[in-house]
Amino acid sequence: MPSPAADTVSRNALAILAVIAGGAVLYWLSDILTPLALAMFLAVMIDGFARVLQARLPGVSRRAATPLAVVLSVAIFGGAAFFVADNATSFATQLVDYTPRLNGLIARMAGLVGIDVPPTVSSLIHQLNPTSYLGQVAKGLQSFLSTAAFVLVYLGFILASRRGWERKVVALFPVREERQEAVAAFQRIRNGVEQYLWVQTVTGLMIAAASWAAMAAVGLDNALFWAILIFIASYIPIVGGIVGVALPPIFALVQFETLWQAAALAIVLQAVTMFVGNVVQPRMQSRSLNMDPIVLLLALAFWGVVWGLAGAFLSTPLTVMAMVILAQFKGTRWIAVLLSDDGDPALKPRDAAPPSAPGAPAKARRSRRS
Repeated sequence: MPSPAADTVSRNALAILAVIAGGAVLYWLSDILTPLALAMFLAVMIDGFARVLQARLPGVSRRAATPLAVVLSVAIFGGAAFFVADNATSFATQLVDYTPRLNGLIARMAGLVGIDVPPTVSSLIHQLNPTSYLGQVAKGLQSFLSTAAFVLVYLGFILASRRGWERKVVALFPVREERQEAVAAFQRIRNGVEQYLWVQTVTGLMIAAASWAAMAAVGLDNALFWAILIFIASYIPIVGGIVGVALPPIFALVQFETLWQAAALAIVLQAVTMFVGNVVQPRMQSRSLNMDPIVLLLALAFWGVVWGLAGAFLSTPLTVMAMVILAQFKGTRWIAVLLSDDGDPALKPRDAAPPSAPGAPAKARRSRRS
C-alpha cells in the first residue's frame, strides 16, 4: 500500500503534467478557443453591465436589461472604433507633413551615435520594403475579421442559451450541496472578472484623462486620439503602461522643434502611470483579485505566447479563473495558493463584487429565488 507521501507526490506530478498538457492543447487549438474565450469574456461583461443598468436605471426590467446592455456596448465599441480609425487616417497624413522634421530628428540621433551620413525617412522606407509585407498584412486583417465574426456568433449563442444553464447545473449537480459549491465557484469567477474590468476601466480612465490634460497643455496634435489609445491599451497589463508612456513623447519630438515638450510629457506620463499603477490600482485590487504581481506578469507572458494579443488581453481574467478552479480540488489547491497574493486563493464575494447601486443585492437575491 503506497504511503501518504508517495500519494501526494504522485498527485502533484499528475497536476503538473496536466497543466503542461493543457497548455499544449490550448496552443494547438488556439484558432478555435480564442474566439470562444473572447465571447465568454464579452458575455460576462455584458451580463455585469446589464445588472448595473437594472440596478441604476428605474423602470429597466431584468428582461430588458440585457438587450439594452448589448445595444449600448455595440454603440460604445463601434463609436470608439470609428473615432480611432478616422483619426488614424488624419494622423498618417500628418506624418507625411512631418517628414522634414523626422529627417532632422534622425540626423540628430545619428550624430549622437557617431554616424556621419544619416539615413532619411525615404531611404529607411525603401530598405524596409513595406510592399513585401502587404500579403502578411492582408492575411492578418482577414484573420482578425474572421475571429471577430466567430466571436460575435459565439456571443449570440451564449446570450441566447443563458436560460438553459440553470437546468444544466441542476442535472450536473443533483446533490444540493455540490450544486451550491459549483454556483459559488462560478460566482467567484464572475465577480473576479467583473472586478478586473471595473479596476482596469477606472484606472485606465484616470491615466487617459491625466495624459490628455498633459498632452493638451503642451499642444500635442491628436491629444484625444492618443488618450483613447492609452485607455484601450490599459486593459493589457504591463504593456499598456509602456505604450502610454513611450509613444506620445516620441511623437512630441517629431512635432515640436524644441525638446521641452517631449521631456515634460515623458515626466508627467511616467509619474501618472507609476502613481496609478503602484498606488491606486493595487489598493483597488488587493481585496478582489488577490493575485501575486509576479504571477500577473508570468500570466501575461504565458497567455501572450499561447493566444497572442487576445491572450495578453485575457491573461488576468483567465488566471483568476484558473486560480478559483484549481482551489476547488485538493490535488491542485497548492497551485492556487502559489498563484494567490496572500495564500488564500478564495475570492470572497463581498470583496470581489463590483460597485452597484443601493438595493442591488436584494434584487440579485430575488432573481436567484425566482
